[in-house]
Amino acid sequence: MPILVSDEAPDIHTTRVRVVPRTPARSRTLVIGDVHGCSLALDLMLGELSPGKDDTLVMLGDYVDRGPDSRGVLNRLLELEGRTQLIPLTGNHEILMLEARNSDAEADAWYAVGGRQTMQSYGCMDRPVWSMVPQEHWDFLAHHLRRWHANDTHIFAHANVNAMLPMPEQSDDWLFWRRFDDSHPHFSGKMLVCGHTAQKGGLPHILPGRICLDTWAYGEGWLTALDTGTETFVQTSQQGEIRRLSFDEVRMLLPKE
Repeated sequence: MPILVSDEAPDIHTTRVRVVPRTPARSRTLVIGDVHGCSLALDLMLGELSPGKDDTLVMLGDYVDRGPDSRGVLNRLLELEGRTQLIPLTGNHEILMLEARNSDAEADAWYAVGGRQTMQSYGCMDRPVWSMVPQEHWDFLAHHLRRWHANDTHIFAHANVNAMLPMPEQSDDWLFWRRFDDSHPHFSGKMLVCGHTAQKGGLPHILPGRICLDTWAYGEGWLTALDTGTETFVQTSQQGEIRRLSFDEVRMLLPKE
C-alpha cells in the first residue's frame, strides 16, 4: 500500500499520492444510549458533548424507569429541543409508561420493571397519580418520539432491527424488544447503533455492522455516547466520573468471544 504524502514531502521510497484535505465537520452526529432516569450522568454528558444547533443528537430511548430522576431527564430533553437537532427515539420503557395509564394491571406490571422509581421522581409513592406528571411530559412521550432514524451511514434504533427488512417495514417487536444477541449486520451496509440490552461490563458492545450503547447507567455501569464521525465514545457516571475511549480501546478491553 502506498504511503500517503503531501506535495511537499520528499519522494524517497514512497509512491506519491495526493492527499485530499479533510474539511473539518461543521456538524456532528452524536448518539446517547439508555439513560434510565440518570439525570446526573446525563447532565455531565451534555456538558462534555456541548451539542450545538448544527449538531444532530440521537437519543436511543429508555429515558425513564429504574434510575432516580426520570422527571429530570424528560425536562432536559425538552430543553434540548431548543438547543440542538434532537432526535429522540422511543424505548420500550416509554411504551410501558404510556400503557400504564390504561389499567391497574398495566400499572402494576410497569411498577415491577422500574415504574415505581419513575413515579417517585414525580412525588408519588405507593400508587401512581397520573396528574403529577406534567402534560408536556405526556405530550413528549406520546407525540415527539420516533420509532427509528437513519442517515447515509448509520441506522439508529432502540433495541434492534430485522437485518433483512428496510426500515419502514420494521416491526415493533424488533425495534423495541429484541435483544442485541439476536442482531446481524443490516443488508443496507449501514452501521446499526442501538441500546436496550444492558452491557453490565460497562463497555459498548462492538460487532461487525452494529454497536450497542446501553452500558447499565442506572446500575454499576456508565451512560455512553458515540460521536459517529470520530468513532469515539464518551462515558459518564452518576458518581461524576468521565472517560473517553476509541473503538480500538474498547475492542481491546472487551472479552474475546
